[in-house]
Amino acid sequence: MLRIRNLTKSFIGLTALNQVELKVQEGQIYSLIGPNGAGKTTLFNCISGMIKTNSGIIYFKDVDITYLEPHKRVKLGIGRTFQNIRLFPMLSALENVMAARYCRTKSGVISSIMMMPAELSERKQTREVAEKLLSDFSLYDKRGIIATELTFAEQRRLELARALATDPELLLLDEPAAGMTQKEIIEFIEVIYRLRDSGKTIFLIEHNVKLVMNISDYICVLNFGEKIAEGTPLEIQNHPKVIEAYLGGEGLSLYAKD
Repeated sequence: MLRIRNLTKSFIGLTALNQVELKVQEGQIYSLIGPNGAGKTTLFNCISGMIKTNSGIIYFKDVDITYLEPHKRVKLGIGRTFQNIRLFPMLSALENVMAARYCRTKSGVISSIMMMPAELSERKQTREVAEKLLSDFSLYDKRGIIATELTFAEQRRLELARALATDPELLLLDEPAAGMTQKEIIEFIEVIYRLRDSGKTIFLIEHNVKLVMNISDYICVLNFGEKIAEGTPLEIQNHPKVIEAYLGGEGLSLYAKD
């Protein structure tokens, strides 16, 4: 589903990504780990089009998207959440999700102004999709509340609901479990499995190593912008370069699957 070849990105002389290559298969839960500053979020920003690459190629479903604008990547089927929550702060929970859904509507400006039947039908359908997603994430009762008045965990769930409103095939999740309690993490794991079972491909950045080892099909490890290892959770937790770079010599065995 996603192929990255020789991707390099520099910022004012600092190389954030250096010749990174990886491949995410359809239906996988694929995780990206590494120390702070390893280039993980930079890679997501390149994939989603938030920043331009210096060199390299990004393929999504065999289409070269390296220079496509972000909204065109969304239309192709790439959705994402952010490390720092980026909701529309003064919109309600319902409005946040509805706003994301408009990338899938077809009515134009004239239809909207004249409130033509096709426009009214699309608005109704958009609201129904948004309400269903809010219900799926236990936010339906909060649909009229402004985003900034929700709890941190609720905002995390809302951002995921908003990303799903774009109807993505590939979902990029940037530290989605950050700040969650153990109970919320368990609930999040159930959500990830449910999304995978519904046909979504999950590409995950996460610092919670135990979570990564438990849910991932495949893992890629970055360090100082370079890929140092990739493989199954068992292969990664026993990889000497990963142990040295990521945990400073501590073994990953204590994070093995339960």
